[in-house]
Amino acid sequence: MTAAPRRLESYVCGSWNPGRSEGQLLSDAATGAPVARIDSSGIDFAAVLDHGRRVAGPKLREMSFHDRAAMLKALGLALMERKEEFYTESLHTGATRSDGWIDIEGGIGTMLTFASKARRELPNTRVLTDGEVEPLSKDNSFVAQHILTPMRGVAIHINAFNFPIWGMLEKIAPTLLAGVPCVVKPASQTAYLTELCVRRIIETGILPEGALQLVCGSVGDMLDHVTGQDAVTFTGSAWTGRKLKSYAPVVANSVRFTMEADSLNASILGPDAGPGTPEFDLFVKEVAREMTAKAGQKCTAIRRVIAPRAHVQALVAALGDRLGKTTLGLPYEEATRMGPLASLDQREEVRARIRDLQADAEIVAGNPDEVKTGSGDATQGAFLNPVLMYCEKPFGASAVHEVEAFGPVSTVMPYDDLEEAVALSHLGKGSLVSSIFTDDPAVAADVVLGAAPFHGRMLIGNRASAKSSTGHGSPLAPLVHGGPGRAGGGEEMGGMRGVKHYMQRTAVQGSPRLLSAVTGRWVDGAPVQHDVHPFRKSLAELRIGDQLITAARQVTQEDVEHFAHFTGDTFYAHMDTEAARANPFFDDRVAHGYLIASFAAGLFVEPNPGPVLANYGVDNLRFLTPVYFGDTLQVRLTCKEINPRASAEHGEVRWDCQVTNQNGAVVAQYDVLTMVAKTWPAVAAQAAE
Repeated sequence: MTAAPRRLESYVCGSWNPGRSEGQLLSDAATGAPVARIDSSGIDFAAVLDHGRRVAGPKLREMSFHDRAAMLKALGLALMERKEEFYTESLHTGATRSDGWIDIEGGIGTMLTFASKARRELPNTRVLTDGEVEPLSKDNSFVAQHILTPMRGVAIHINAFNFPIWGMLEKIAPTLLAGVPCVVKPASQTAYLTELCVRRIIETGILPEGALQLVCGSVGDMLDHVTGQDAVTFTGSAWTGRKLKSYAPVVANSVRFTMEADSLNASILGPDAGPGTPEFDLFVKEVAREMTAKAGQKCTAIRRVIAPRAHVQALVAALGDRLGKTTLGLPYEEATRMGPLASLDQREEVRARIRDLQADAEIVAGNPDEVKTGSGDATQGAFLNPVLMYCEKPFGASAVHEVEAFGPVSTVMPYDDLEEAVALSHLGKGSLVSSIFTDDPAVAADVVLGAAPFHGRMLIGNRASAKSSTGHGSPLAPLVHGGPGRAGGGEEMGGMRGVKHYMQRTAVQGSPRLLSAVTGRWVDGAPVQHDVHPFRKSLAELRIGDQLITAARQVTQEDVEHFAHFTGDTFYAHMDTEAARANPFFDDRVAHGYLIASFAAGLFVEPNPGPVLANYGVDNLRFLTPVYFGDTLQVRLTCKEINPRASAEHGEVRWDCQVTNQNGAVVAQYDVLTMVAKTWPAVAAQAAE
């Protein structure tokens, strides 16, 4: 007896809600068997947004960036422990094990990457500074700093059917890091997998209540209640995206709207990459992989295959042979290399788009009307063999540059020179990704620089990177995902760039003292404290503005010549008077910049064992005034920023280091980065043991 389809529930306002009506039936992509029912009727969507803003928002904003990163890490690890449950549910979507890996472990891995990058790259604060302090007065009494703070609304993420887990996690990770709660609306067809993932997330209790809400089914009138503090992201068709983007409340409130839409991504075979070269073989493998992974249902899949006219015949033959060996069947069968499309309706949609493409192109491999499977019933499952098409005259065509068949379908088109190849890539009117396969540096440079304005990401494929390359179709957490024009004009991920999408940039003007109070970062001109040497203070004792003014040290000719011979840096400006004077920047022989930095360290370092555990870097080092023999150097060292680590017994301290000469001119300016113990006696005792 067949089990009854389970009832999907929305998680809103702190509880699970099954909806009020029978709802829509969702079927298994491979067998047609009922999987679930989905309905969101009866939900008060204004209350959903209010719950996120009122309950979750304050809790998230109380946390520092490192707190939120730790929260995401814990969540990612918890989800990884439950991955096999997600793989089992993923089979209903038609995904093979390898397809599911992209969605499940790829999504969890993206969340963990965001957590890791946030701990490394963001301060342990609740506000970000953006850029340097801007002096607005000659006496430095009036300055400005750009800051980034979390928006006070909710991010509404409307996702596509093809990646039920990755599509959610890659969006909520930067949103939660920013301190903004989320409402996720998955595409209905595969919402059962998203719902299962959210259930497991809620069960962990890791997220503050309301930080993540889920709507299974229609979002109803939710967009009627958005404000200028909310954000909306959308992944799906350009038509639906434009409709949402132009929705009256979205426009009236200037709601941030990010869209990832249709994308006729191109891959170009370089003129040097003919048959017999590693690049030709890599190109064939990549195109075939992008046509068959997730049954071609990837927003980054290769839709247009652009190749030198001289190599087209060999390329079509190689692709046809490789695609013909792709075993189609039930996703859980070991022999299956490609599963079905998401639904029977989706298969009919792809077949219709193939007919549209036939206005410009002919089918050269595969038959969309004859399905051959190794397992499964083609009348019940949404199976479709890969279809390769060829457009002889792409510059006189329109459909191949306008129509996206969201399935295992690609069109080969020839070019006669590299300029034509780049021009063909432009005809897609903006894409998420393009790639060039070549081993010729000149070809790589011409194609990337020529095509980049029309694409959000570009991959250069060749023999050197083949083993480590993640491929044309893999969006990565540190890299931007999005594209101009037809692709929606949006941008997601991109490492910490994605976090800033959910924050407001504000220019703050005022006195250094008050500006420092706002940012939690010492600003030149803000109050300072002089007591014990700051390197004698543990993290618990150290304060922003703790400062040391050192004694002075004279730089001699003997110092410079000893440093030159000791290090091997005998650059003429340090050793040859005549040559140095001929240099337009110098009046005579000068001291090495790194000798100045070394002398500065010698002036400010406290040599005895203490809470400063290590110097781990120098940022923004600039040498501003030449130092000549006989000049004296003095250092002003000020505690600029303190970042305790929640998971360690130390933290990171940034020191403002300014080196001046006997005339008060700034010789060098930079930030010194150190690791400092939270409590020195405890660390000392531990070391003694």
